[in-house]
Amino acid sequence: MLGWIGDIERATLQNETFRTVLHTGEHVQLTVMRLSPGEDIGREVHPHLDQFLRIESGTGRVEFGRTEREVEETHDVADDWAIVVPAGIWHNVVNTGDGDLKLYSLYAPPQHPDGTVHRTKEDAEAAERS
Repeated sequence: MLGWIGDIERATLQNETFRTVLHTGEHVQLTVMRLSPGEDIGREVHPHLDQFLRIESGTGRVEFGRTEREVEETHDVADDWAIVVPAGIWHNVVNTGDGDLKLYSLYAPPQHPDGTVHRTKEDAEAAERS
């Protein structure tokens, strides 16, 4: 396939992994994610890329800050909310609900190796250390 075409809502809602890359292009990457109750993505920063996230189901909290140690903004989010994280901003998404938080993300440029599947947050953290 020359690009990616699919039902993004269905792909996101059916996802049972912490992170799965659906498509990697030269300038953008599409991933789906699932956070269990109380789980978070983990504070992170992408110095050279922008990120778009959209919540398909669940409730959560988004945290932003200019430094790793400082949370300057928090925002409650739920179904159909979108988040844009500019390059260089520390951020985290925390599942604050009783059920799974399901979202998809666009990284521009790509962040993860094509075909990446992290079944759990621990798998994702181990891959980042290696």
